Amino acid sequence: MTEPENSAPVEERVDTQHTLDLPSGPLAYTATAGTVIVRDDDATPLASMFYLAYVAERAENAPRRPVTFLFNGGPGSASLWLNIGGFGPRRAPTSTPHATPPAPYTVVDNPYTLLSESDLVFLDAPGTGYSRLLGDTRPDQVWGVDQDVDAFARAITRYLTITNNWNAPRFLFGESYGTTRASALVHKLQNQGLDFNGVVLLSTMLNWAENNLGLDQEHINLLPSFAATAWYHGRSRTGAASVDDAIAEAKEFAQGDYARALQLGDRISAEEEDAVAERFAALTGLPKEDVLAKHFRIGMEPFRYALLKDEGRVVGRFDTRFVADHQYVVGNGSHDPATDDAATAGVNSAHLSTFREIVGGELGYRSDLHYRHLYNMPISRAWDWKHKAPGIDAPTPVPDVSLDLSAALRRNPNLQVAVMGGVYDLATPFFGAEVDIAKLYLAPALRGNIAFRFYESGHMTFVDEQIVARMHDDLRVFYARATDHTPVSFD
Repeated sequence: MTEPENSAPVEERVDTQHTLDLPSGPLAYTATAGTVIVRDDDATPLASMFYLAYVAERAENAPRRPVTFLFNGGPGSASLWLNIGGFGPRRAPTSTPHATPPAPYTVVDNPYTLLSESDLVFLDAPGTGYSRLLGDTRPDQVWGVDQDVDAFARAITRYLTITNNWNAPRFLFGESYGTTRASALVHKLQNQGLDFNGVVLLSTMLNWAENNLGLDQEHINLLPSFAATAWYHGRSRTGAASVDDAIAEAKEFAQGDYARALQLGDRISAEEEDAVAERFAALTGLPKEDVLAKHFRIGMEPFRYALLKDEGRVVGRFDTRFVADHQYVVGNGSHDPATDDAATAGVNSAHLSTFREIVGGELGYRSDLHYRHLYNMPISRAWDWKHKAPGIDAPTPVPDVSLDLSAALRRNPNLQVAVMGGVYDLATPFFGAEVDIAKLYLAPALRGNIAFRFYESGHMTFVDEQIVARMHDDLRVFYARATDHTPVSFD
């Protein structure tokens, strides 16, 4: 997994000039495809991290533009999705929530690019994309919660150094596991003297301990997304007039009678058990007898296969609006959860194909390395999940980075946080983000620094053509207020 090193590693850089046609007018920018060398405190090279940076031209006396560091998650995912699928200057539209047909694909100037608000730097984590471990670097030096945060902190400070951009407003934008990374990373960087204006958390996962077997919170977090999915596919039996109504009913039930029933376990009375099962089944579209058989504990995978079982179809993991046929198949082993999913399969080829063509063509960057857009299976198996959180003397077995985010907000009272997600996402349920953020235990004056926006979309909210326009409008507000040090609100 470590790339051989025949000579001292060098940082690469290829610059190209472009003009983006936006509704507001043309925007000239420089695109840079390159690498930064991540070194330890003894200057030993650990990894070469690939990045794509987009820097807009500005008038000589114009205000400094913000710079945003963006990354996807995994662990083991490159960051092309946020780029070509969402907020880079060029974008590949998809047929979401339906599968996008095979090539040729369309690439357009992106009217929703965040380059209108900020310069953008998309970073690929070590081992993904064109990023590689160097020399004698062991995977356990880089592949882990805290090791990964350290590598990104070093890469960001290196980028600021080689571009001499230390005095620009700074933002982080993480998606999926990238929200875990961003929450710990902003705390680490601020403790190193780099305060940030804002952090965008998209499809958020802060407390990984909630997924441990035997705990109830994961089931509570999933219920509103189950209810939204059942409503979308016409399987809800509550009579809710809209998905918002279905979600509101599910959230009230999840935090009330459902949470109580989970806590009671075998102590629950037969009458209460029956009533809770009836309500759960109506909200989720599942048969009541199946709910009772599982003592209300329906996991994500069983739900995906059960909801449309009578049609022989399975709903998506990352976006439950997607469906795929699922009749009898040979084999009962495990599949890669990142690719054995209708939602991922529906956009994967369009994004990878157009991204590779743009990088090698328009941006002029070529490499003999294989571009690892998804390398999650090797990396996640080797991942060190322990995390040393602020205020906790010993590393915890799995991360709860809400502690880091809370410390970052208290350390920098001007830090603004946007928490975003999709209501049809089962991988990182939106209600889990609400619950985790509510446990930051911030002083009232700081609670206004956090704003929420959840969309009728999935995990990668931005691949939906209608939703990405709304996201861009919301993020414009967020950037404007975070750079003016004004508490953000999307209302």
